[in-house]
Amino acid sequence: MCPSMTCLLQDQHEQWKRRPEKVSRSVKVFRCQLPRFNPYYSSEPPRYDGSDKPSGAAAALCDWCVTWKGDKVCSSCRRARYCSEKHQAVHWRSGHKTDCSQMSISSQSSESSLSKSRTSSADIQKVASNSLWPEYEIIIEDECAFDAELSEDNDYGNSLVSRDPMDESFKSLLDRFEGDDDKKSWASFQERIAKAPEQVLRYCRNARAKPLWPMSSGRSSNADIPKCSHCGGLLRFEFQILPQLLYYFGVKNDIDSLDWASIVVYSCEDSCEASLGYKEEFAWVQLSSQSAAVL
Repeated sequence: MCPSMTCLLQDQHEQWKRRPEKVSRSVKVFRCQLPRFNPYYSSEPPRYDGSDKPSGAAAALCDWCVTWKGDKVCSSCRRARYCSEKHQAVHWRSGHKTDCSQMSISSQSSESSLSKSRTSSADIQKVASNSLWPEYEIIIEDECAFDAELSEDNDYGNSLVSRDPMDESFKSLLDRFEGDDDKKSWASFQERIAKAPEQVLRYCRNARAKPLWPMSSGRSSNADIPKCSHCGGLLRFEFQILPQLLYYFGVKNDIDSLDWASIVVYSCEDSCEASLGYKEEFAWVQLSSQSAAVL
């Protein structure tokens, strides 16, 4: 995803084109699905009883983005790996040109030492690019657990927002928004999210699941969702990315800063297995102000 709001507005223009001959989106989602039996992970779920075996060696990743498989090696030092010639060229200009000579000297050691060095380097591999967002661990929690916690509190059983006395006016606030569908949807969205305000992603693979739309306008319809580009099957809602994620990424709250109401991801209903390692799925972006999306 491009971090520019200008590109996101252009993306809005593209996503409203149904079945374009040439898709040009700045927001893209890829699915990487390993078979149950693979050289990286156990075919059985972890037991957490001390008997779990460590995972095998991970695939070597690109030294620039640490995202894609690094199947191309620097011809000089034979240590740096890249997913594409473009990332290799960018890394060379950003400092690898200087580091490469030093790495070449160290690579003249024995093959066994080199192999050990590569293993250690993979364990602590860092992102060379300074244009990528930081990486975090996502903790998964069931929303039903928050509903149970609220119902156990007699003073709070019928409220989903907070214990602040001002929340008694929430119903009247919704009544005032009755004539504005977007504002009313946003108030309902905030009420639901307030149960777990730090959430950044909502996931549900149930076939009947639907996104929690923050706005009334700018929602996708069945006609807007394409078929799977690999097997031709249906795409179903799988998860949505909330705007709270921008806070953790350190995005500034300026007029021209990146912003969205929700990014809704639809993936293949059958989780089809094609020959490609990465399969592109479909993302629908809803902006907080749909009028801003008009170019």
